Amino acid sequence: MKVLYNSLFKRTSTYAIGIMFSAFFFERTFDVLSETIFESANKGKLWKDIKHKYE
Repeated sequence: MKVLYNSLFKRTSTYAIGIMFSAFFFERTFDVLSETIFESANKGKLWKDIKHKYE
């Protein structure tokens, strides 16, 4: 635990950078996961599924 504190949390700048990277990866993961769930719940109703009928 002390190694983690000394390497990441001791300096404010490294702590802030760690928070920024964590927020970026969390946001990206959440976006991909929610998009996958939405598309699987609405399969057959989305434009990409019915586009061939109208072109």
